[in-house]
Amino acid sequence: MSFVEPNHYLLVLSDSALPLGSFAFSSGLESFIAHHRPQLVGHAELQKFIVLSIASVSSTVLPYMLAAHRRPQDLMRLDNDLDASTLCQVARRASVAQGRALIAVWDRCFASNDSERWTENDDSVRALKAFTIALRPPHTSAQAYGHFPVVWGAVNRAMSVPLKTAAYVFLFKHAQSLLSAAVRSSVVGPYKAQSILACGWLQESIACALDTEWETDVRDAGQVVPLMDLWVGLHEKLYSRIFNS
Repeated sequence: MSFVEPNHYLLVLSDSALPLGSFAFSSGLESFIAHHRPQLVGHAELQKFIVLSIASVSSTVLPYMLAAHRRPQDLMRLDNDLDASTLCQVARRASVAQGRALIAVWDRCFASNDSERWTENDDSVRALKAFTIALRPPHTSAQAYGHFPVVWGAVNRAMSVPLKTAAYVFLFKHAQSLLSAAVRSSVVGPYKAQSILACGWLQESIACALDTEWETDVRDAGQVVPLMDLWVGLHEKLYSRIFNS
């Protein structure tokens, strides 16, 4: 019996227990807090930061995620172009770390666990297989980098997750990671963080970002929130920190 339920794979990919290392990154939030008076960074400031961060991510890397899902055969080129266009090295390291973690999960857990589902006739599976080989020594850093957005797009395509759903979860997980960092930074409590994840303004922010960037070509991708690059880039200048970015 061959039965494919995309929502099953979506639930696996959206699980916070997936070992991607996102808990180690705050996407500039820790730097934002440190460069303000911590007692002045409350719920309103956190909401503004999340909205701006979603806009930043959707304008810079979401087009690459969408392109990787639509054209998995271009995975290597998209990965190379995203690396060249990522000017902030702190953001680059975070993207590569999480992307390589995801490709490792794909290779060790998914691709080897269901031989009947992952066929060599699928362009996305073939692209992921070649990409995985390119990330192994002695090819490492010579052919591929492993940026998270393009890997996310290709893996979701291989798992038959619809593009719209994959893109929404991509942005939702970004917001989820920000709130996780906010909880550990004592900006909000765990109950408040969950209430924010369920609130209407967050859903509207994600939906608006998707509508705005849905047809954006990777050649037109660019930062619309310059301050976000500053917060992320200044993170490694902090005297003490609990996150990697």
